[in-house]
Amino acid sequence: MSLILQIETATTSCSVALARYGEVLDFKEINARNIHAEVITLYIDELLNNSGIQYSDIDAIAVSSGPGSYTGLRIGVSTAKGLCFALDKPLIAIETLEAMAFGVINNPGFFEDSNTLLCPMIDARRMEVYTALFDSEGIRVRETAADIIDENSFADYLKDKKIIFFGDGAEKCKSVLSHNPNARFLDDFVNSATYLTQKAAQKFADGAFEDVAYYEPYYLKDFIAGKKAL
Repeated sequence: MSLILQIETATTSCSVALARYGEVLDFKEINARNIHAEVITLYIDELLNNSGIQYSDIDAIAVSSGPGSYTGLRIGVSTAKGLCFALDKPLIAIETLEAMAFGVINNPGFFEDSNTLLCPMIDARRMEVYTALFDSEGIRVRETAADIIDENSFADYLKDKKIIFFGDGAEKCKSVLSHNPNARFLDDFVNSATYLTQKAAQKFADGAFEDVAYYEPYYLKDFIAGKKAL
C-alpha cells in the first residue's frame, strides 16, 4: 500500500495532495505569494479530514525539494520533516522541476507531441531562472541550472525541436524567446502537489527515502537576503 501525503511550496503555489497507489485522491492549494506559512498545516488538516483519513494512515510524506523559493522550500521541507518525525514515516524528495515536467506530460491539454521538449522555469532574480530540459517521457536532457535568459538561450535545441516553456519564470522570458517559431509558452500553468504523484509512488516502491534528520532542500544557489529600504 502507498498512501502518500504530498507537499509543494517551492514556488508561489502552496499545495498539498493525497495519493494512493499513484492516483490522486484529493488536493487543496492556493497560488499566492507569502502565504505558505499561514496555510500549509491548515490545508493538510482539512485535506485529511475531508478524505476521512487519519495521520497514522499515511505511509510516507513526499515534498517538492527545489530549486525554488528559499523561504517556501524551508516551510515545505520543515513541515514534511516534522510530520515524518512525529508519525515515524519515511520522507520522499522530488525535484521541483522534474515534478513540473510530469505535470505537463500527464495533462493532455498542455502537451503537444513526442518531438517536444519541456522546459520548466522557476523565477529567480531579474532575467535569471532555475530551469532544466526534459523529453516527452520525463527523461532529463539538460541538467538543472540557474540561467540568465537572453535571445540565444536554448538556441541549439530550438533548431530541431519545439520547446514548451512554463512555470512562474517563463512569463518574464517570453519577450526574449518568443521570436523563435519553435518556442511555446503555457500561460496557465500553476505548480501543484499533484504533480509529485508519479515520482513519489515510484520512489516509495523502490524504497528511495531520505534521511529525515539530515535532509535539506535543494537550493541550487545560496540565499542572499535583501536590505530593508530606509
